[in-house]
Amino acid sequence: MPVFSNLLRDARNVQLIRLLQSDPRTPVSELARRIGMSAPAVKERLLRLEETGVIRGYRLELDPSALGLPVTVYVRVRPAAGQLPRIIELARSLPQVVECHRITGEDCFIVKVHLDSIENLDQVLDRFLTFGQTTTSIVQSSPVPLRAPPLPGEAVAAPARRRKRR
Repeated sequence: MPVFSNLLRDARNVQLIRLLQSDPRTPVSELARRIGMSAPAVKERLLRLEETGVIRGYRLELDPSALGLPVTVYVRVRPAAGQLPRIIELARSLPQVVECHRITGEDCFIVKVHLDSIENLDQVLDRFLTFGQTTTSIVQSSPVPLRAPPLPGEAVAAPARRRKRR
């Protein structure tokens, strides 16, 4: 069972977040009307949700293809000894890198990269290869695009149970 912030025990806060998920540009006055509260009360709730980190920000989502970056790749990086900080520094410095996560397993990092063409992949990989080994996966399609984590009251998949064989 997931552990949620105490602020999410309030159904109105959850309703407010759902409304913002569907349209983050909704004015506070409209949010207030939809959940049956005053605008100052809604503004105060939003402030609390932001201060506690439940809401980390409001963002604009851009389509990389529309920006001329139709190729998306994930690069797993296994740093050479002592090169871990350099991988982080390099990932931060490359504008093609849109995400970098430190992970468990044989590799230490997974990096998401947007490119204008597959021919330019070598330029990015060569920069990382200076500091370690890489393994690359090219995204063919994204059947589940980026989405928010589940909120209270939304179904969370339970682990599959094994049936006993008779």
